Amino acid sequence: GPDSVIYFSDIGNRTMRFDPATGKTTVHRAASGKSNGLMMDRKGNLIACEGANGGNRRISLTSPTGKTRVLADRWNKKKFNSPNDLAIDFKGRVYFTDPRYAGDELREINFEGVFLVEHDGTVKLATKDVEKPNGILVSLNGIHVYVADNNNDPKGNHHLVRFKVQKDGTLGDKKVLFDFGPDRRGIDGMTLDVEGNIYATAGRGERAGIYIFSSSGKNLALIRTPGSPTNCVFGGGKEKSALYITAQSAPTADGTKPWGLFRIRLK
Repeated sequence: GPDSVIYFSDIGNRTMRFDPATGKTTVHRAASGKSNGLMMDRKGNLIACEGANGGNRRISLTSPTGKTRVLADRWNKKKFNSPNDLAIDFKGRVYFTDPRYAGDELREINFEGVFLVEHDGTVKLATKDVEKPNGILVSLNGIHVYVADNNNDPKGNHHLVRFKVQKDGTLGDKKVLFDFGPDRRGIDGMTLDVEGNIYATAGRGERAGIYIFSSSGKNLALIRTPGSPTNCVFGGGKEKSALYITAQSAPTADGTKPWGLFRIRLK
């Protein structure tokens, strides 16, 4: 966000903000509707995926003044499953994933897909050629959309996939760029660096970390994290080489693994 402030979700039901200038973490939205993925638009509005399991199951917009409104909450008059993560393209359109990982609310949409919110609020189905979509990115040139297809069934998809953006904004020409294989924890959240490389949070135990891929899916490196990571983003301004990561910490003396916000400075 503005002034290099980092916004992140504490899915219990808060949106938080970390100010690198002061080192302080404060509550941004005390009742976030179970916010998950977040992204700031060019006007300084915080766009949020609000999930299920007691959440609002919608895409919301919170203005710089703190006022929150609904951006989208239905497709074909059907309530979303559980909006998880989003990406905004250079036209200002919002792509978001809609899986269902938790919550026993009645499902009105019988598949888990990727949707697109147009400028006028119209919601389109971008693709349902995925099993359980999670993290999502738009490529730097706007030609492709990357999706983490991360099924929690051990035998399900654990893929990094790429789609080509069609003229109407929908997604086609699916290509699997990387397959983590069965019985693996696939990708949760993702971000891009200035060269278009993908930084993806995945794995557990000794393989937990940030998996770095080229735009064609070549696995370039792994940054290990203390515990399972869930999302990441680069900072701004003086923090532009700092990668911020939400993840579990290493076990404490009593055996618990608290969640935290981590930072690593890269070259």
